Amino acid sequence: MTAVPQSASRADARRNRTKVLAAASQAFDEHGLNVSLDAIARQAGVGAGTVHRHFPSKEILLEAVLVQQLDDLAETARQWAARTDPAAAFFGFLLAVVDTSHGRKHACDALTRQTSWPRPSLAASARRFRQALDQLLRAAQEAGGVRTDVNADDVAALTVGCAAIRAAHHDRNGGARMVRLALESLRAPSFVTQGRGFRDTPGTLHPAPRCEECGARLEARSTGRPARYCGATCRQRAHRRRLGTATLS
Repeated sequence: MTAVPQSASRADARRNRTKVLAAASQAFDEHGLNVSLDAIARQAGVGAGTVHRHFPSKEILLEAVLVQQLDDLAETARQWAARTDPAAAFFGFLLAVVDTSHGRKHACDALTRQTSWPRPSLAASARRFRQALDQLLRAAQEAGGVRTDVNADDVAALTVGCAAIRAAHHDRNGGARMVRLALESLRAPSFVTQGRGFRDTPGTLHPAPRCEECGARLEARSTGRPARYCGATCRQRAHRRRLGTATLS
């Protein structure tokens, strides 16, 4: 029997972990935190043992999902800071956070709930997210685009409120309008009197797109429809799952 190279084994483990995280994130969003590890394994297309090897408990898996979501948002903040002026980067990032958190109610609730599940990795990711938000806020304030009497705690609280506003509206455009009105309260008076509105829209910049089936990062396309899957295998697996769902219904 030919032994599997250690590097290939590690690559397979990383791919499986990515699949499980993507499936868990979707399962928590759609079914809440009571979804079982076995159900997540089936959705990820891996064995239950694979899930348990990477994540011995659901609490540890939930923490890993939250870590990935926060790290993705911190990376989004860095992308905004590198691509546009400070005020536009700040407001564009807040809009992206609100838009991304739509549908993640169960995971977001877990962040504000006192529990006994492991949190060291989550605490580190929360610090990275906070640092990224602080940097965007300070840069926007120094550029004169954001009022100077607010701090990152104020901004975070307002953003949570905006996410609730967005979720309360069945009409996406109506919810987006209310979110923008709320975020306008952060603008410096000089920007308000100049009549400067939001230059960027929530869809201008998002975290790197991921395969809907396995969660792998996808290459962004400059033209045509955005990719949904990393390759033919994931596309076929998603197609088979849809056929199975249609048959059951």
